[in-house]
Amino acid sequence: MSDTIALKNANGSGAAATDKTLSEPHGSRPRRVISGRNIMLYGTLFVAATYYLLPLYVMIVTSLKGMPEIRLGNIFAPPLEITFEPWVKAWATACTGLNCDGLSRGFWNSVRITVPSTIFSIAVASVNGYALANWRFKGADFFFAILIIGAFIPYQVMIYPIVIVLREIGIYGTLSGLILVHCIFGMPILTLLFRNYFASLPVELFKAARIDGAGFWQIFLRIMLPMSLPIFVVAMILQITGIWNDFLFGVVFTRPEYYPMTVQLNNIVNSVQGVKEYNVNMAATILTGLVPLVVYFVSGRLFVRGIAAGAVKG
Repeated sequence: MSDTIALKNANGSGAAATDKTLSEPHGSRPRRVISGRNIMLYGTLFVAATYYLLPLYVMIVTSLKGMPEIRLGNIFAPPLEITFEPWVKAWATACTGLNCDGLSRGFWNSVRITVPSTIFSIAVASVNGYALANWRFKGADFFFAILIIGAFIPYQVMIYPIVIVLREIGIYGTLSGLILVHCIFGMPILTLLFRNYFASLPVELFKAARIDGAGFWQIFLRIMLPMSLPIFVVAMILQITGIWNDFLFGVVFTRPEYYPMTVQLNNIVNSVQGVKEYNVNMAATILTGLVPLVVYFVSGRLFVRGIAAGAVKG
């Protein structure tokens, strides 16, 4: 009888202990939402975002105002009456020197420069990086060192010799000459990106393809390319941004009829004749930078993936 009572007491205490254990919270203690660390983190991010977004806000609201409203002097106030006339003038009728056809001519010149320059430079650099990473030929390290050194040579040092070379081969002042210049100057950094990315891929895939009898181009086209979308997006964003925003090469290596959009923007903004139309200048600036912004926002996620997947590895 006493044994039965003791057993029941033991079972009861065990059940109570189990219920108490189940009722207690488990896992790590929740962090406070408001803390010194979070205040510092989000405060810094807010300041950085404001630093970059405030000029963009001023540009947008100024481009939507008329000149009488701009003369009031309150650059941060939203427009009382929205007008798109400055955008139309910046695109179609603003004077960029002797021509008064706006940025439209420069836009198509920039497209004709950026598209082939990006395609050719990425195509050549991807093959270079693939060869340096997987096909170790004699003198590969020396060749790679020369490319890396070329990435750190200031552009201004090489402008005059390149002008002479382009003149001698008969393409100075043409779009073809400017495309060639952009391809050459984009080669070092793009080759470095592709080499590091291909070196980060599993070498077993390359060896297995070699055992199966695949050659240089078969491995590149059937194995490496399908796995390399992120790094191609990285290279595309870098080239489009750099070439589209270029001013120095555009003004040095082309004639006025082939000036890219950035050179024509400079002619609009720095015009000293007539009234300074700040709304037209702001609209022209936004139009000029719109293409790189769209490209980055559309493919920004792949850009981060490409950088993280091996673009900055040694």
